[in-house]
Amino acid sequence: MEPVRKLVVVVNAKKPGLEELGKEFFARAKAAGREVSIVTDYPIPHASLRGADACCVIGGDGTLLSVAAEAAVEGVRVFGVNMGKLGFLAMFNVEEAREFFDGFLAGEFRTSERSLLECRSAGGQVVWALNDIVINTNTSRVARLRVVADSGKLVNVYNADGLVIATPTGSTAYNLSSGGPLIHPRTPVMALTPICPHTLSNRSLVVGEGTPLYVSAEETSSTVRVTADGTEVFWDEPANGMPVEIVLAQKRLQLVLRPGYTYFELVRKKLGWSGNNIHE
Repeated sequence: MEPVRKLVVVVNAKKPGLEELGKEFFARAKAAGREVSIVTDYPIPHASLRGADACCVIGGDGTLLSVAAEAAVEGVRVFGVNMGKLGFLAMFNVEEAREFFDGFLAGEFRTSERSLLECRSAGGQVVWALNDIVINTNTSRVARLRVVADSGKLVNVYNADGLVIATPTGSTAYNLSSGGPLIHPRTPVMALTPICPHTLSNRSLVVGEGTPLYVSAEETSSTVRVTADGTEVFWDEPANGMPVEIVLAQKRLQLVLRPGYTYFELVRKKLGWSGNNIHE
């Protein structure tokens, strides 16, 4: 990889103790002759990453998700330092990050290209999500959600608490807890998983790249909300019969990998898999 010339250090200042680590990495990058800035607002202001080669995100998976769309749009590589709980995305713990940081600045790292979802409202608003788009109601009422594929053919009308449309990266999040499949990050697909469906035969559907899905609501008096990576983005349009379009985006996120990383080792560790034939 090319050396990092311009770095943005993103710190979730709402979490105690993180600003000091951010200042440490800021100082190290400055001493190495890099152009560097630090952002402590959460979520980050628009265009905070513009012109950067890379960003160092200190917080956890939620903090990294908050910068993922802009990083993908701006072509910025993301080095995630995990100060949270899971660490599926922010792969480096503090000790690893401190040890690896100089090599990162020198370009001595690998990246994993991650797919994003592009979600477009009937009114033309566009958002991106690294993990998932979730469509459900704002009450405990069951949603009746109509899904149509790109050919105009009906996929299904789901009676469920909602739908999760997940990327391979997001397959280990809400999709997994809703009974959806695990998907390897290099697979160019998205998973459509109903949340608590009222028909037991309703199961996840894996859809390939280039096949958009159109989701609208039928027969509901509740507001239907659409969230992208946990942030509400649209409200009334699906409930009024106006579909939202969801497709795998052409944009990709470049996620910096820690040395020795393998997807299967990460899944085994984070999901607590065990067995007699597994050896570290």
